[in-house]
Amino acid sequence: MYINGVWSGVSDRKEHAVMNPANGVAVDSIPLSTLDDCVNAVDSAAGAFESWSRTAPRDRSDLLYEAWRSLNARSDELAELIVAENGKTIADASAEVTYALDFLRWFAEEAVRIRGDYRLSPRGDKRIIVDRVPVGPALLIAPWNYPAAMITRKLGPALAAGCTMVIKPALETPLTAREIVRTFDELGAPDGVINLVTPGNAGPAVDRMLATGEIRKLSFTGSTAVGRILLRSTAEHVVKTSMELGGNAPFLVLEGASIEEAVEGAIQAKLRNGGAACTAANRLYVHRSCAAEFTERLAERISTLRVGSGVERINTVGALVSDAEVHKVRELIDQGVRQGANVVFQTEIPKRGAFMNITLLNGINSENVLTKKEIFGPVFPIVEFDDEVEAVRLANMTEYGLVAYVFGDEQAAMRVGHKLQVGMVGINRGVVSDAAAPFGGVKESGIGREGSFEGIDEYLQTKYLAISV
Repeated sequence: MYINGVWSGVSDRKEHAVMNPANGVAVDSIPLSTLDDCVNAVDSAAGAFESWSRTAPRDRSDLLYEAWRSLNARSDELAELIVAENGKTIADASAEVTYALDFLRWFAEEAVRIRGDYRLSPRGDKRIIVDRVPVGPALLIAPWNYPAAMITRKLGPALAAGCTMVIKPALETPLTAREIVRTFDELGAPDGVINLVTPGNAGPAVDRMLATGEIRKLSFTGSTAVGRILLRSTAEHVVKTSMELGGNAPFLVLEGASIEEAVEGAIQAKLRNGGAACTAANRLYVHRSCAAEFTERLAERISTLRVGSGVERINTVGALVSDAEVHKVRELIDQGVRQGANVVFQTEIPKRGAFMNITLLNGINSENVLTKKEIFGPVFPIVEFDDEVEAVRLANMTEYGLVAYVFGDEQAAMRVGHKLQVGMVGINRGVVSDAAAPFGGVKESGIGREGSFEGIDEYLQTKYLAISV
């Protein structure tokens, strides 16, 4: 816990053990922040805001750049920490670190490019000055599945814009957040600019922080159900929000698609982080003419993959973050099978640890639970379709709209991609995330964008000054 430039240990607070999901061994422990701790963190951020907001953009840029440089030099250590507390493979963790640090570098560059405007009014009676100013202290709430990237994707633009912040990481993975904050502390970030709290019960803590009236921006990545609750809370205090919520990504294989490319794309789109990603391909819609071949070749490809400890590079999929997550995935599969799905193939898994079999299923209709729920695990449910019209209808038949993937000849894939009700589309590729691209969804998958030029806008507000001519 880090408040106003001071680190606090457990002392008189309750202690929380952070467990390695691959072996059930405690990695470290952290103090559970009290409600008073959380309020103090908000007060600290509010107290530092005026000074930090007036800091020269170049100074903010330099801090972000130095943090990128420092963490980049220790990227292997950070990846190993992610493996230990999250369970993902070292390859996935290393890729996440690279992605996470890209946000620090990107927003170090954007900090000095905040735009404004100056012009004569149409009536000629005044000059119109449009300024972009930091919105105020921000509350940044991050999930467990990407413990580095989901912090830097929020912290980077907030700092670049001139906002101070309170960071609340997930209790499953707070150690990565701690290391990132510690880096900024060691680089001389002013007291109060960055604060880190770890409350045991997030709901009352967030309510209490919002109730101070000092939080002017909330950025949340997590489930749609929790997002709805936070939107109601922020509405009460009229707080600017960014919401990156649930996903139910369709993966479309059109008639005439390269089966080899589609299979590899499916592996990429589904198995990053063991399927525990909002961008994971959740529903695989395959044209009936190539469904049998695609299923057979995907099963063959999956059979070459291994599930096991994230520290062993031979493993493709590591542990899920907890036994509870494994149970949720298994329950979805069991329910899907009761509704008619057939298990085509399952990998073996270690006997100990929060591991989930990579599972391929077919014989699924559009009403099966596996097409309705976000699975968040290494599960491939295949649904067949007859034409593009049906594929688009099935893909859009959800309240979510984060990302989609389309494989086919480029013209057909682009035609279908434009019809999908999502914020992002991968055309003949299974990865879309990039610090330079606007990340976000439509419908119940969220509000706002992170990354790219749009990312810093979420932490700025427009201010207009009129000057008589």
